[in-house]
Amino acid sequence: MVPKTYIPSFKNIQQKWYVVDAQDLVLGRMACQIAKILLGKNKSMYTPFLDTGDFVIVVNADKVRVTGKKLSNKIYRHHTGYPSGFREETLEHLMKRKPEEVIRKAVWGMIPHHKLGNRIISKLKVYPGDSHPHAAQNPIPLDLRSE
Repeated sequence: MVPKTYIPSFKNIQQKWYVVDAQDLVLGRMACQIAKILLGKNKSMYTPFLDTGDFVIVVNADKVRVTGKKLSNKIYRHHTGYPSGFREETLEHLMKRKPEEVIRKAVWGMIPHHKLGNRIISKLKVYPGDSHPHAAQNPIPLDLRSE
């Protein structure tokens, strides 16, 4: 007889809230660890087709660090959908304008790009300052410097 594979039900999935202080953390390394938590890969009940991950709050997004010459060389590109609507923006300019978007884009690149990925990225809350409106959820401080 073949043993059955355990698939967690929605009743068994408990989602926690974590808060990460992004001050002086390297962008890519931090985004990788955040993506792992959002996907639920840090739990033993990880299932690729279920949302088993936790919520992550990132504060001090404007104080995140990048290595090398990425501030001037890294370019974000998108198209507005209108004729001649191709836009380019450097990382340095985007950090001044919307620092929370830099972290969101870095994490989005590390999770699947389908319906479940859209649900997973909605559990990421990023704020440029050191305050957030999610105190009622009692978030657990998560130190990514030691990992």
